[in-house]
Amino acid sequence: MYGILCATPEELSALAERLHLRPEARSHGPTRVWTGVRRGAEIALAQAGIGKVNAAAAATLLLDRFEAERLIFSGVAGGLDPDLPVGTVLFAERLAIHDYGIVSGGKLTATAYGVIPVGAPPLTELLPAQAEVVRHFHALAERVRPQLEGPVRLGGVVTGDYFLNCAQTRGELRANLRAEAIDMESGAVHEVAQAWGKPLYVIRTLSDLAGEESHLTYPEMAAMAAANSALCVIELLDIFEEERKIK
Repeated sequence: MYGILCATPEELSALAERLHLRPEARSHGPTRVWTGVRRGAEIALAQAGIGKVNAAAAATLLLDRFEAERLIFSGVAGGLDPDLPVGTVLFAERLAIHDYGIVSGGKLTATAYGVIPVGAPPLTELLPAQAEVVRHFHALAERVRPQLEGPVRLGGVVTGDYFLNCAQTRGELRANLRAEAIDMESGAVHEVAQAWGKPLYVIRTLSDLAGEESHLTYPEMAAMAAANSALCVIELLDIFEEERKIK
């Protein structure tokens, strides 16, 4: 079973059009899940909703109730690297939650998630994805580059429970954590996947540069970005199935 998550209706629609799932969704609290079969593999697609709590709850649901062996999170993200244009597809080889830590002297010092923040060292680097995930992402990048107009990169994604519309904060996150993108879900799903010992594949397309104009560019670019990410999900599923047949 492959468990696929997205946050917004736009991201869901882009995936559902390509997966041809059963039309009826099952509701589990706030999470709706569609199921189906593709090339002999069972699939569960969940619309998690926005934010870390919704994403973690949906990921746990897919792992427990649907017994997903792999998780994929598809959608859009804000860019942190000014050298990456809108439309860049980013495969997350490093992830972290950036808004967990200790507030002292009017400033948040981020720490690793889940530790007692008092006395913990500051968060200075993102957590690496599993080696299997990185290997699949390199193969996926080779497959999708000819199909996409924008760049395809492996990079780092940071997660927090706010929409970033501040060039100063964008620059600080880029400088301190060397991340390429920011979102509101992936880091939380990464924590859940690690706890369950399951691989997580985060595929994000940059819909805006997370700065002072994010609120203006996001609505215009979200549909394009969601479509790019959905295309990558389909190709990734094909990679999984090709490997399964060889085994």
